[in-house]
Amino acid sequence: MANILIIGASKGIGLEATRRALSEGHTVRAMARSADRIPLSDEKLEKRMADALDPAELESALHGVDAVIQALGIAAGPELLFRPINLFSESTRILLPAMAKAGVKRLICVTGYGAGDSRASMGCLQSVPFRLFLGRAYADKDIQERLIRASQLEWVIVRPVILTHGRHTGRYQVLDDPKNWRNGFISRADVADFLVRQIRDDTYIGKTPVLAY
Repeated sequence: MANILIIGASKGIGLEATRRALSEGHTVRAMARSADRIPLSDEKLEKRMADALDPAELESALHGVDAVIQALGIAAGPELLFRPINLFSESTRILLPAMAKAGVKRLICVTGYGAGDSRASMGCLQSVPFRLFLGRAYADKDIQERLIRASQLEWVIVRPVILTHGRHTGRYQVLDDPKNWRNGFISRADVADFLVRQIRDDTYIGKTPVLAY
């Protein structure tokens, strides 16, 4: 079993990853600014209220950790359309040297289908609304991915397709060959299943798999 830091653990994929990791017996430090609202209770769960953009708080959260799951998100709203977005890249600029300093080598990061080179596999009907509604966020995720790729960490960049609130099925596809990249749907619970598997599995180290049904 491992000691895991999950960044962005209070909701969405981060919350599901926390739930999944605990169910498999891992010890979880669940980090978020609103960590006190995490609706889970377990003797192996530590709720850590901290800001991913605060270097001191992040360094403290990395103490004694074997692996990091970075699952930050931004709530839907005007910020996605009109305001500059740098949460993903700036938090990663802080995280990478902090992990190196702490001797933590494994980073499992969630971006999304449409980030980096996966955008080229989108058709016109997908890419136009994607750029309109998610373009700013994904431009920052592009930077985030480049930073991670340039690091010396054991990294996996995970790109889920459109997320649902569905249950865990375990019947998703891991598309690591660019020829097979496509859009679709996947539950947050199934994304979490894949994330937690990467803590001990080396199959996708240095890869950017797309997850879909």
